[in-house]
This record gives sequence, C-alpha cells and structure tokens, in this order.
Amino acid sequence: MFIKKVGQRVVYLDHIATTPVAQEVLEAMLPYFREHFGNPTSLHSFGQVTKKAINSAREKIATLINANSPEEIVFTSGGIEANNLAIKGIAEAYEKKGRHIVSTEIEHHSVLHPLKTLERKGWEVTYLKPDRYGLIHPDQVSEAVRTDTVLVSIGHSNREIGTVQDIKSLVQAAKSKNPKVIFHTDAAPTLGHYPVDVKDWGVDAASFTAHLMYGPKGVGALWTRKGVKIRPLIEGGTQERGVRAGTENVPGIVGFGAAAELTMKELQDRMTRLSHYRDKLRKALEERLDYIEFTGHPTQRLPHHLSLIVHLIEGEAMLLRLDLMGIETASGSACVSLALKQSHVLFAVGVPKEVANGSLVFSFGRDNTEEDVDYVIEEFPKIIKLLRQISPFTPENWEQYVKSKK
Repeated sequence: MFIKKVGQRVVYLDHIATTPVAQEVLEAMLPYFREHFGNPTSLHSFGQVTKKAINSAREKIATLINANSPEEIVFTSGGIEANNLAIKGIAEAYEKKGRHIVSTEIEHHSVLHPLKTLERKGWEVTYLKPDRYGLIHPDQVSEAVRTDTVLVSIGHSNREIGTVQDIKSLVQAAKSKNPKVIFHTDAAPTLGHYPVDVKDWGVDAASFTAHLMYGPKGVGALWTRKGVKIRPLIEGGTQERGVRAGTENVPGIVGFGAAAELTMKELQDRMTRLSHYRDKLRKALEERLDYIEFTGHPTQRLPHHLSLIVHLIEGEAMLLRLDLMGIETASGSACVSLALKQSHVLFAVGVPKEVANGSLVFSFGRDNTEEDVDYVIEEFPKIIKLLRQISPFTPENWEQYVKSKK
C-alpha cells in the first residue's frame, strides 16, 4: 500500500495496532448514520430496521467464528471491554463455586488489569510463565487448575510476539482436571487473519474487536457458550440480553458484520499472501543484518506478524527514523508503546529490559503489496547501519552493558 505524503512513499505495517476500514465496510455503515438512524429498542419501523441490521451482523460474526447461535454474541465497545466483561463478569458470576483463576504472564493488559482488580478483592490468580517462544504447555494448565478454579483465560495469539497458542490442547488440559471450569480466550488479534472456530477449540468464551479486521473502531464482541453466566459491568438497560446495557452502536455493529463477511471471502488469500510477505522480509533481514533476533515462535504464529529485536541501537530512534522514511511500524503493544515501558511480554519470555528496547513489530495487511516489502528490505538495513554508526554501543560493550543490568 503506497500513500503519497509530502512527495514521500508511506508503507503502513502496523496492522496489529489497527487496520484501515475496508471500503466495503464503510459503504455498509454509511446508511446507518442518517438514513437508518432509529433506536433498535423502538417498536416502530425505524427501530425495527436497525434491529434487523444488528441481528444480521450478529449472524455473520457467529458464522465466521462457528458459534452455535448468534444469540451467544454480545456486542461491546471493543476488545478491551469484552475482556473486562469476560474476566470480571464470569468470575463474579461463579464466585460461590470458587475464587481461583488461571491465566498467563503474557496476556493483554485488558486481561491482566481486571485480574489484579479481582486479586485486590480477595481472588487468587495463578499466572503461567511461557517458554522462550511464548507458548504455554498443556501440562502447565493441568497442574495449575484446581477444584476451586472457576476461570482460565489464555489468549489465542499474542500481539507483541505473534505466537499462536494450541488453545484446543490447553482447553482439554484444563477440563480434564476440572470439567466445570470456564475457559476464555482473547482472540482479538486473531480474527480476520487466522481461522477462528470456537466450537472446535472447545472454549466457553472469546473476545473480539472489529478494528483489527478492517472494521471500525469502537465496537467489539464477547462470545459465550450457551449456559455460561456473566454478571454485567454496565447496567441500566435490556440491550444485549441484559449483559451489556446501552443503546447499540448500530453503524459500528453493521461495520463489524461487514468486516466478518469480507473476512470469510478473503481469509485464505490474506493468510497465504501475508505470510509470504512476512517470510520474505524475515529472510532478507537475516541475510542483510547482524545482531538481530526474532521473537515468538518461528512457525506457530500469526501469518501477518513478524517481530524482532535489533541490538546496539536505541529503539525509539529506530522507530522515528523508520517513520521519516515512511515505514510505519511499532514496538510492542499499541496500548503501552507511548508509555515507553518495558514490555511485560518480552520480559516473560526472558528478554532483558535493555535488549527489549530495540523490539520491533512488522504487521502486514490486505492492502500491502510486494513492492511494500521490497521497499522495507531496501531501506531498513540502511537505517540500522546509520543508527549503529552513531550509537555509543559496540558488540563488546553492549554485551557488558546488558550483563551489568541483569
């Protein structure tokens, strides 16, 4: 995808942070801002038109994720709210059966922060440590789950290192130890770029967001298997089965449905083409740069995601220089990158703080082209060479510096 900006070529490679709204999605949404503006709870025809549109979107998303019923889907304001609703809402609904939860050290903050809130209220949380690739193993889950465990929450994929978990095996391990445990997965980075089948995975709940799959920002969803109880976080209305009160974001929900429909048409092409771009870039960087290391699992990962660490330079300088050359990418999660904090994910997989500062994530999208990849391959090594020339670090003193900080 080439965008002209002050006579400069711009290549957007930060699709794990957000994606542009697809033209087909935008066109589907537009009538619901002015022409079809009714409140879905109204009984008159204006309201029934929007209610029908919401139900249609719910059906499309249910089909995409292979849910048993569209009614199992509750719309939220995004993936963060969906995760909060899953963690707090499910835990509190089952607190009489136990107050123990199992999760991991590499979850998104919208999972970790609600867990910390529950801990302050007296809940016990066991955080599983991943291996160096970011994988959680079934035996870890089996060992951690107890008779009083009510919830397990493990993300299907990781935004920062791209690793995809074998969720099906993790669910089986949890339920073999405690068949009544509720298993939730954050699948927001997954939907739109990797197959999602909640029935095959065996999970009980899953969180999604539209803006990572070429839909609009401000809308997400929590799917829960029929029979799973949730205590609402937002009260005062009967919308979304009474689980999430508030007048629905009709244009956003319609856009989410359109994005789901588009994904069903394009998913195989996205996976094939974007994984080719990812592998091509990785191979080129391995050949042209030294003192780099790739993070996450080498093959069991999101097809559009490439993450690495560049040694001997300052990470922020690298990002700014890339931006000057029109290469828009990121370091770590979009929710924490501006804070310039150490990545909790990289720390969990054993990367020292000083090294993690040079982390970089390239995430491709449906509008990217082969020429985009060639442009990055041409310019990125030049940028690294330039920054290393002015860096105070050499391979020798860099190793000493890192060791001194351990």
